[in-house]
Amino acid sequence: MGGPFWRRKDEGAWSIVKGEYEDPEDPYAAARREFEEETGLPAPEGRALPLGEAVQGSGKRVCAWAIESDLDPRAVRSNEFTLEWPKGSGQIQRFPEIDRAGWFDLATAERKLVKGQLQLLRELERLRASREGS
Repeated sequence: MGGPFWRRKDEGAWSIVKGEYEDPEDPYAAARREFEEETGLPAPEGRALPLGEAVQGSGKRVCAWAIESDLDPRAVRSNEFTLEWPKGSGQIQRFPEIDRAGWFDLATAERKLVKGQLQLLRELERLRASREGS
C-alpha cells in the first residue's frame, strides 16, 4: 500500500489491488477497472477464479479474483491520491496508491498481506490444491 502510513512497513502491510465500486456496477468489472487505474497496466486476460469477499478491519469489503498471468511488477505505474500530511498541518501532498509491487510464494504472501485479506489468500491456496489434486 502507498502513502505515508505504510512507508517503510513490510510484513502485514501489503495489499491486493482494490478499489471502490457502487451498485449496479459489476464487482468483477470494477476489479478490472481498478486494477488498470491503480497499476497503469491492463488487467490480465484469462480464466478468473473468484476468491470471495473479505471484510477488512476498517469495514471495507474486498471482492477478489485470481488470474494466472506473467505480469512484470517493475512495470507497475501507480496513480496518486492527495492527503493532508502531516495530519493537521494544512499541507496537501500527493502520494502513490501503490509504493511497491511484487510476486511472492504463498508462505511469504501470508506474512506480508494485511490480515483482513488473508482469507482471500487461503481461498487461492485451496483452489490451487484442489486443481493440483485433480
